[in-house]
Amino acid sequence: MLSRLQIRIITLLAIFALTGCATDVSKLGIVVLPKENRPNVIFILTDDLDSKLNSMDYMKNVKELLSAHGASLSDFLISTPVCCPSRSTILRGQYAHSHQVYHNELPDGGFYKFNQVGNDVSNLGGWMQAAGYRTVLMGKYLNGYPFQDNRTYVPSGWTEWYSPAKKSAYDGYDYVLNENGKLVEYNPSEINYFTDVMNRKSVDFIQRAAKDKTPFFMYLSSFAPHEPATPARRHLKLFPLATIPQTPSFNEKDVSDKPQNMSFNPLLSGKEIQTLNGKYRARLRSLQAVDEMVKDLVTVLEQTGQLDNTYIIFTSDNGYHMGQHRLYAGKTTFYEEDIVVPFIARGPGIPENKTIPGFLAGNVDIAATISEWAGVIPPAFVEGRSFAGVLAGDPVPSDWRKAMLLEIYGGQNQNMDGVWNPLLLANTHALTSTLGISFISPQANNESSTGLRTSQYLYTEYKGGFVEFYDLQKDPYELENIAASADPHLVKSLSNWLHTLYACSGKECLNVDQGLK
Repeated sequence: MLSRLQIRIITLLAIFALTGCATDVSKLGIVVLPKENRPNVIFILTDDLDSKLNSMDYMKNVKELLSAHGASLSDFLISTPVCCPSRSTILRGQYAHSHQVYHNELPDGGFYKFNQVGNDVSNLGGWMQAAGYRTVLMGKYLNGYPFQDNRTYVPSGWTEWYSPAKKSAYDGYDYVLNENGKLVEYNPSEINYFTDVMNRKSVDFIQRAAKDKTPFFMYLSSFAPHEPATPARRHLKLFPLATIPQTPSFNEKDVSDKPQNMSFNPLLSGKEIQTLNGKYRARLRSLQAVDEMVKDLVTVLEQTGQLDNTYIIFTSDNGYHMGQHRLYAGKTTFYEEDIVVPFIARGPGIPENKTIPGFLAGNVDIAATISEWAGVIPPAFVEGRSFAGVLAGDPVPSDWRKAMLLEIYGGQNQNMDGVWNPLLLANTHALTSTLGISFISPQANNESSTGLRTSQYLYTEYKGGFVEFYDLQKDPYELENIAASADPHLVKSLSNWLHTLYACSGKECLNVDQGLK
């Protein structure tokens, strides 16, 4: 049976095909609908920004200029909490098992893999450009970009392009940008702090776009607060007393019910906690330039008369844990700290100062949502839904998903958080003591895992056979794994649902994620 969304799409296609008013862009697989006014869209993507560790409390401008004037989702989920797979999901509207970018590096991930499997041909940038938008990407694109033998490569679909192409911009200084096919070096002076450079370029872009009255789509991607979380020098001394929230899961007392290698992790030492708090403060400081950028963007939109016709999204590619369940610092788990990220949207028709709780949307839905604002019907391969209506205050559709698929792919030694793959080292605390280096504790012996996140449950199966199951309503900090004690029929039904959803493709996923009949 067709879903309401599928019926709506088929009806629109039929109407506009008959009237001859739709533009079919066959190469991209999209349909551009006629639309009198296409709003501007600014998509702000941070890197590793948490939702559960209170970092948003330190972003005054985001709260006052975005949250207070828009809608926030309390359960915005990342299907694969790793940078490149998540960013690929954002651009393509597909789960990782469909877009095939599983890691941050080759052979199974990174920019090269994204390009190799043809994802560059049709994604959000190209869809927006086909709808008449001036498109620009500023900042981090995909891990491993660009080609080593073609550092001036600009993917199709982007009218303008400003992305690091040599050295590294992760520490904020001393990098080379590909600026529309030209390599431009930025020496390590304070004026060239990466977020500030992106800020100035974004303001300039908006001012230029306003003059020719062309709608624009800006994909603005910061490196903050990713390791090493280098702040601008003007922010180096802020928040000297800030510490990681001491929730019940922090340095959890009993991890014997966790995956095998986690269950052997000792309690974090006082010195390790002190180091974590230092990292936490660095993250907060690195976010301050992003917060200032948000203020400057809103100001220039207001000055150019475009604020009321611009959607602004603020979110992250994945979350981050720091000490929860005795894990050190990182991502790549299905615990709430890693998969739940901030999501705020303001713009035409979105109510002010609204929080939407318990609504299961995520990175797989971003492309479809922005497409609806732009008047674009996305390709059939898209596995997410538009939630533009929910953001505008409409009731949650009866056929909305009941579970989000979660995926992590092990088996590759990749640098995710600055030093080592967090899944490779079994008991890293001993190495920390011996070598004096901070490592990330493993999730489960480098195993792949898949999971379901519903409004009540987190259910995870590891390739080696281990199962984690938490009732989030009774146990929001995921302290008690009830896989062995829960109703076997419930566990079996979740397992069957998970396997079916993991095997879905394209629009089929829109039916399967509602549950098994």
